[in-house]
Amino acid sequence: MTYRTIFKAACFGFALATAGSLMPEIVNAQTLKVVKSNTSSSLNVPMNRAVVVESETPFAELSIANPAIADISSLSDRSIYVLGKAPGTTTLTLLDATGSLITNVDVVVAADLTEFKERLRQILPGEKIEVRSANDGIVLSGTVSSAQRLQRALDLAERYAPERVSNLMNVGGVQQVMLKVRFAEMQRSVRKSLSSSLSLNGIESGTTINGGTGTTNTSSSVASSLSGTVPAVNENIGALLFGFGVGSVEVGLLIEALENKGVVRTLAEPNLVALSGQEAKFLAGGEYPVPISQEDGRITVEFKPFGVELDFVPRVVDGDLVNLEMNAAVSAIDPTNGFRTEAFTIDAFRRRETSTTVELRDGQSFAIAGLLQDEFIDSNGQIPWLGDIPVLGALFRSAEYQRQQSELVVIVSAHLVTPTRGEALALPTDRIKPPSESDLFLFGNVATDKSRKLKGAAGEVARQDFNGSYGYVME
Repeated sequence: MTYRTIFKAACFGFALATAGSLMPEIVNAQTLKVVKSNTSSSLNVPMNRAVVVESETPFAELSIANPAIADISSLSDRSIYVLGKAPGTTTLTLLDATGSLITNVDVVVAADLTEFKERLRQILPGEKIEVRSANDGIVLSGTVSSAQRLQRALDLAERYAPERVSNLMNVGGVQQVMLKVRFAEMQRSVRKSLSSSLSLNGIESGTTINGGTGTTNTSSSVASSLSGTVPAVNENIGALLFGFGVGSVEVGLLIEALENKGVVRTLAEPNLVALSGQEAKFLAGGEYPVPISQEDGRITVEFKPFGVELDFVPRVVDGDLVNLEMNAAVSAIDPTNGFRTEAFTIDAFRRRETSTTVELRDGQSFAIAGLLQDEFIDSNGQIPWLGDIPVLGALFRSAEYQRQQSELVVIVSAHLVTPTRGEALALPTDRIKPPSESDLFLFGNVATDKSRKLKGAAGEVARQDFNGSYGYVME
């Protein structure tokens, strides 16, 4: 009994000792606390540069949360050497000799903005650009004077933070461009010709001889010329016909001369306004229907534009400097070179076009000229052997000279413009008042000038007198 009682008492004591040793661990696990003491502000360290930090309290141990972002080493019990290695944020922890926390420091490693700001001031002086760091990148904000300088700032920032540049900048100044274009095409033609035709009619022993050259080479033309009538096939402006008889032979001589000169002028003056970087188009003409055959045998109609066409894209690159990309064309329907079938006829087109990119300042102009087409025809025809006879051979020869020239000139002027108030603009119809029935039928008034009733800038424009030699006069 004594041993059994001692054994039970030993087991009970062991159980109590074991429970006592486990209970403190359970209590401590439930009351775990995060120690925070003397957390300082963040420490900014440029990438690939070092910063020395002084601590007011001596420390015994250092630790860095992410050694890939920053590297540390102790110079003394109060001095710390911090080296920025990669962009990012980490935590520096200082402990004293007893293992207690002294402070936590947020170490922020970013690109070296000091050198970037200095280079930005040197390359773009006077520009109001603000530079900030965000995480591991660079943020640019502010207002620049042109799109070209904005792109320069972005290109420079890419050298310090590749693919980590945020652009919050705005472009100031005027960004709307008005393009004044003048199209002028001159077509000159000169044609000269001199020809002679000879007709003969003779009756000998009941045999009739009838013949001719040039425009009198048919029997009806011979009969017309011998009777004193110019043949109907004659297309010349000047013709001289005379004849004589030698016995039973009648001789008729037709001399034809032509001199034709012509000048044709076409002109268009479109004014277009477009935002920088946006496309503007202009067409003064029309659209011509062209049948298109499809694979299933159907025929559809496609419309081809013709006339004066203009397509341009302006870009304000620096202050009042405008980069202009322009396409211009002048086309017209040409029935002489068309395609004809039994079912339909498709006309061809004559087209002159140009494409260029230039830079000019506000108010400056440039001209595209020299688009010249020159056609020259010189022909000389004669009757074999007879045309080689001296002096008299001129009656059996014909000569023709023809020359055609076409030149297209495009003059372009660029202006930076801003919107204005609507009341400052006037239309050509603002000064015209339609007549009433009594004014039209009783007094014969077609329209009334009401320009004096308009006020402000529109009234000033409407009161201008446009009588006289205004505009373009074709002689």
